[in-house]
Amino acid sequence: MSETITISVDAMGGDNGPRIVLHGARLALRERGNIEFLFHGREEILAPLMEEFEELKGVSSIHHSDIVIGMDEKPSAALRKGRNTSSMWQALQSVKDGKADVAISGGNTGALMAMATFCLRPIKGVSRPAIAAIWPTERADIIVLDVGATIGGDAKQLVDFAILGTALARALFDQELPSVGLLNIGTEDLKGIDSVREAAEILKDRDGAGFLFHGFVEGNDIGKGTVDVVVTEGFVGNIALKTAEGTARQVGSYFRKALKADWVSRLGALISIRALSALKRKMDPRAINGGVFLGLNGIVIKSHGGTDEIGFNSALDLAYEMGRFRLIEKVNEGLKKFEPEEASKDTILDDQKKPAGKKTGTNSDKINKTEHSA
Repeated sequence: MSETITISVDAMGGDNGPRIVLHGARLALRERGNIEFLFHGREEILAPLMEEFEELKGVSSIHHSDIVIGMDEKPSAALRKGRNTSSMWQALQSVKDGKADVAISGGNTGALMAMATFCLRPIKGVSRPAIAAIWPTERADIIVLDVGATIGGDAKQLVDFAILGTALARALFDQELPSVGLLNIGTEDLKGIDSVREAAEILKDRDGAGFLFHGFVEGNDIGKGTVDVVVTEGFVGNIALKTAEGTARQVGSYFRKALKADWVSRLGALISIRALSALKRKMDPRAINGGVFLGLNGIVIKSHGGTDEIGFNSALDLAYEMGRFRLIEKVNEGLKKFEPEEASKDTILDDQKKPAGKKTGTNSDKINKTEHSA
């Protein structure tokens, strides 16, 4: 049996309550076996559930916290309310203290990003963390980031996202040189906003430094799997993610209605049941639930707040894989290969041209941008 991975869980996060969390954990334990859980939340709620899911008793511990972060709280308010004391913060603190390999929460995305940034701190050389999604395509699963950590991003941040995304691709897919594409409105060199074109020039110059730069990709290239890593800023990335999820549900609805239209359709569905079941699994958003917070000194997984136990199990599976593949080590390796300080000379020069006394990149700026993207 391989080494045991310890997962620190914000058991109070999400729309559907702790029952979904513990149920998902039981499913993960049955599939993996070599997992331990640290559940953070209100003990009076979690203890009876532990009795219900008694398989978890031997591999789990409950860590009491009265403070729960609401799904509608602003990140800045959540940080003031729950720093050091909330179930969300304590889940992250366990990773910082070395008690767990990875933290997971289905709670407020903006609050989780704010707390993770303050608790775990960004990796040296990374200007801003990103949320990466595992995206099924016609070719194979790929990485898309950022899908909602912050709104906007300059060339340096997009380059950072490329480095982080390729590190994740190496960890998940065992690829030595993942291909990278910048999401744009066209593939021509003159298309797109300045930050995207500037990032393309930097990545083009460093092609081969841990990745292969493909160039610009368009929205339809995501589903095709044209590249292994698609890079964009959080506003566009989140819209793309929600559009894909909605389209999958829409197509699934069309299929169900068509297969029940008449007796001939029902007969055809019965004959094709195995193929249709495989298609259903492929299109089920719960099967790919979980986004990875990249660029921090610790591994954090964000589960969809409205998922069920099957979806939370998928997020736990992702957490397990990230812990097993030592994601932080892969990210640091990628940073060393890329040498971001040298590669970002143009961005640094641009910052030097800004008026004296104007501060950029403060923690308050990051929290404010996170609030708008949450």
